[in-house]
Amino acid sequence: MALALLAFDGSDSGAAARRSAARQAHLDLITAMAEDGRLALGAPLFDNAGRIVGSLMVLSGDDPSVVDAYLAAEPFATEGVWVRHEVHPFRIAALPYRPLTVPGAPPPAERTHTVIVAWDGRDDGALDRRLAVREAHFARVRPHAESGMLAFGGAILDDAGKMVGSIAVIRAADDGSARSWMADDPYVSGDVWRDVTLYGTRFAGLPYRPLPGAA
Repeated sequence: MALALLAFDGSDSGAAARRSAARQAHLDLITAMAEDGRLALGAPLFDNAGRIVGSLMVLSGDDPSVVDAYLAAEPFATEGVWVRHEVHPFRIAALPYRPLTVPGAPPPAERTHTVIVAWDGRDDGALDRRLAVREAHFARVRPHAESGMLAFGGAILDDAGKMVGSIAVIRAADDGSARSWMADDPYVSGDVWRDVTLYGTRFAGLPYRPLPGAA
């Protein structure tokens, strides 16, 4: 189990300067967290104009105190970079992922991947629709994990542990490519995902531990 933290920057004129000032301290912290297994994934979120609007941080463990401790130490939280955040219980799908990064490698200059945040329907039949196509979904994404097209993925859970959405990170440098990839997924054709938001991203070379299912 894990906790997915979606954190969003301010939109005022000083937002970019605050992020820049806190960035090295942020990288120092998350490097240590990746190395000791507390951080499964950390990535910036870009809008279509290439502006950083926030971050996705996936923390190991399911105790809410993990998030509290992290935010107390995170410069992006303490220095006013992030102005709001949401936390969701999360289960990383066990798939044959490739390594996320080469430790120590600088981040690419441009967007290389897309973060998909997809919420299921809120109606009474939502979970049944997901379960009906879940095996087909996994059959489809497993070879994409092997090829590196799917870098990371899993289910967003509610507080009772029911699957209510998904987060996936795919190798797509623009929204059009990401939507083309999504179109063939059973969670799309099976009417599971009904509210989808896309963000651009790229990876810094953090020393992540292998994800569940990684070869």
